[in-house]
Amino acid sequence: MTRQENLIKASHLIDMADIIREGNPTLREVAADVALPLHDDDIILGEKMLAFLRHSQDPVMAEKMGLRGGVGLAAPQLDVSKKIIACLVPKEFETEDEAEKANEAYSLATIMYNAKIVSHSVQDAALADGEGCLSVDREVQGYVVRHARVTVDYFDKNGDKQRLKLKGYDAMVVQHEIDHTNGVMFYDRIDEKNPFGVRDGMLIIE
Repeated sequence: MTRQENLIKASHLIDMADIIREGNPTLREVAADVALPLHDDDIILGEKMLAFLRHSQDPVMAEKMGLRGGVGLAAPQLDVSKKIIACLVPKEFETEDEAEKANEAYSLATIMYNAKIVSHSVQDAALADGEGCLSVDREVQGYVVRHARVTVDYFDKNGDKQRLKLKGYDAMVVQHEIDHTNGVMFYDRIDEKNPFGVRDGMLIIE
């Protein structure tokens, strides 16, 4: 049974034991494009990845399953070298009342196949608090320099081509996950000599 076949078994919920850690060579490979039309196994894997993110953000499920909270997951992190990513970014609300009135709890909830950045802003950006990764069990400090805005082309689970324009935190998350499908780790984008250096015009996202 292949790694992917094990992950998509009906009884299996993806957990931290399924996620490979830095040092594993799969994390440094350029992942293969997913064949189209999509195979059921790839659709199921995407759904399982999104389910993992939902569980990781649910305090009860996260504690029960021993999960670290996550907003994105890429198939290479599961030792499956394919261009499949899942993103689940909760919306930020000022008050509970505002949250209750909102139609959608997430600013981004998607599974992307063969995602690629087709255009981006000249302006750079970084998260004020830096980035973490489910495949990295240590804190790495410094600004992870990315594009402030990106346009991403990908295929959805129906095999339809989609284009998404992203900015702010959502753009950071998708770029982080696309990096995983290209063998790039987030700390590769930190300036070793000046980890908290701010380039001209760089946007710091709180």
